[in-house]
Amino acid sequence: MAVIGFVPNSGRPRAVELAKAAALWVEHEGHEAVVLSDPKSAAASSEGYGQLDLLVSIGGDGTMLRSVGMVLSSAVPVLGVNFGRFGFLTAVEPSGLEEALARFFRGDYQLERRMTLDGRVEAKGSPEPRLVVSALNDIVLTRPGGAHTIDLSVVLQGTKFLSYTADSMIVATPTGSTGYNLSARGPIVSPTLRCQVLTPVSPHMFFDRSLVVPGSEEVGLELQGRSTAELVVDGAAAGQLHHGERLTCRAGASDALFVSFGGRGFEQALKSKFHLPDR
Repeated sequence: MAVIGFVPNSGRPRAVELAKAAALWVEHEGHEAVVLSDPKSAAASSEGYGQLDLLVSIGGDGTMLRSVGMVLSSAVPVLGVNFGRFGFLTAVEPSGLEEALARFFRGDYQLERRMTLDGRVEAKGSPEPRLVVSALNDIVLTRPGGAHTIDLSVVLQGTKFLSYTADSMIVATPTGSTGYNLSARGPIVSPTLRCQVLTPVSPHMFFDRSLVVPGSEEVGLELQGRSTAELVVDGAAAGQLHHGERLTCRAGASDALFVSFGGRGFEQALKSKFHLPDR
């Protein structure tokens, strides 16, 4: 008997209805089902979900990010059902949920491993991090609302690379390369790779290109100047950085596990989502 959890976007009544109907179907098939609340934060606690065999996210990519955050340290696979606009992270449409679950019960599916990011905020002179976060898409330092640009230094493997003056600095995973990074004209990266993409947003400097570094490399963002910066993890506010503090990022200790059923590859999904013509 499998235990299936459902996380519907509570702001979409049809998603909630689908979760309840799918839970009843799962129980009729002889398995256990539970409908969970959407935590509204990708940084939700991942404790207490280890008993699940599968977590089904019903919503858009935001719901999927939060669902992954719920089970990241428990190695529970996540199936995404698209109720959003793009649905880059989702595998099936609402009409295909029952068939997808039936295939999962039969073992007729694949697991895709996606690199995550672990971030540590280190206070000056303190041996322990002040804050530890994990992300599937990206970790961003951005200027506080209404404030001027932020000044920061990028440190790679302990060596200073460059100083930036910009509205924000994005550190994205390959999965997150089609999110905020793409909007900031950063590169699109296949989710099968393991790397970090550093993309400045509206930089006030000649060098305005993205930088791609290995996932295992330590990337430090050290805040300069007098201004604070907002820390945003997978689109959710996670606190502030102050002068002299450093955000350190590298590939996460735990991979996200996505349930997929073959079919279209990443490149074909990209063409479909952006309606790219064959010419």
